[in-house]
Amino acid sequence: MGSRLAGRRVLLGVTGGIAAYKAIEVCRRMVDAGAHVVPVLTAGAQRFVGATTFSALASEPVRRSLWDDTDPIPHTRLGQSADLVVVAPATARVLSDYATGRSNDLLTATLLATRAPVLVCPAMHTEMWEHPAVQENLQTLRRRGVHVLDPDSGRLAGGDTGAGRLPTPEAIVEAAERVLTPQDMAGLRVLITAGGTREPIDAVRVITNRSSGKQGYALAAEAAARGAQVDVVATVERPHPRGVDVVLVETAAEMQDAVVGRTDACDVIVLAAAVADFRAKAPPDRKIKKDEGVPELVLEPTHDWSVDLGERKRPGQVIVGFAAETDDVLANARAKLRRKHLDLIVANDVAAAGAGFGHDTNQVVIISSAGMEEDVPLADKRSVARAVMDAVLVSRAAVPVNRSTP
Repeated sequence: MGSRLAGRRVLLGVTGGIAAYKAIEVCRRMVDAGAHVVPVLTAGAQRFVGATTFSALASEPVRRSLWDDTDPIPHTRLGQSADLVVVAPATARVLSDYATGRSNDLLTATLLATRAPVLVCPAMHTEMWEHPAVQENLQTLRRRGVHVLDPDSGRLAGGDTGAGRLPTPEAIVEAAERVLTPQDMAGLRVLITAGGTREPIDAVRVITNRSSGKQGYALAAEAAARGAQVDVVATVERPHPRGVDVVLVETAAEMQDAVVGRTDACDVIVLAAAVADFRAKAPPDRKIKKDEGVPELVLEPTHDWSVDLGERKRPGQVIVGFAAETDDVLANARAKLRRKHLDLIVANDVAAAGAGFGHDTNQVVIISSAGMEEDVPLADKRSVARAVMDAVLVSRAAVPVNRSTP
């Protein structure tokens, strides 16, 4: 499945601001995601970045003018053929032209000639960004359905700091994918756990596992892209979309406290974290020295609070578990599905090549309490996340299962 940009024709407009250099990386990332990128540079943009650079990285040579193309109406052809138009950076001038319908170059003419979704990424100095004229133009564009990625705050070209800084290329590509993503999870609140818990042996050492949190964060990115309000409780911090709330914890007990206090407000709970089954009993609050000899390590089971969530699940709530197994994968996953009263479980053979902990790819089987099973072959973890969220929506739409049935 891959990126939502794969196979899409994206027109990348670049305007005359110092942040134009970031558009080079935006172009590269979009091409890497499988998009067919057509760069359109304004005359101002070419004072900051070279057309040769974009022509080398993009899918087609740079378009620069209404008059240097063999096509007599290049703006119409570009606008009609685009699946998405992204303008990054978008200067105050271009925003004004777009809002007022003025077309004095190839980019602004194409913006008026397209019916594709448009994402503008404003970047300018703080005083310009906060000017009433700029804000009114943005309100007009938003009212017409244009997607706006607000700038970040930070160090600006003049050396001072404030709002107006172009977001990172990663954030821009992420926003572009979101525009192309169906908003079928809008209005839902989703809680996701990620990473491997760490249980102390002493003040320095811990018992942990190999979970990297990559699959959990991929699930968060997918749910957020589809319009959900997402909370993540994790043992590791990784890059995540704007608006996703991340709470960092370490132990199974800390994760329990963070999760249980949030579940009542959630429509979907995805337990992707690898939570420890055992912890050291009464670990000392100091480092055990090597010359003290080998310590006697006494383990005790952690509380399986995921069972509590299944038993107290409210009507309409969907709970998804993960089963990281090395043998009898499906049998163990099915047993866990029943024992924990889950709606779905994702069976994950962590011994398989390229799957499981630490990898960027995964292969799973999604099993529902209604008896449906979907095999998801080896793919990147975002694609696996998409399959899981698709299954969540199917589960939400289904008639509740009689859980008293064996």
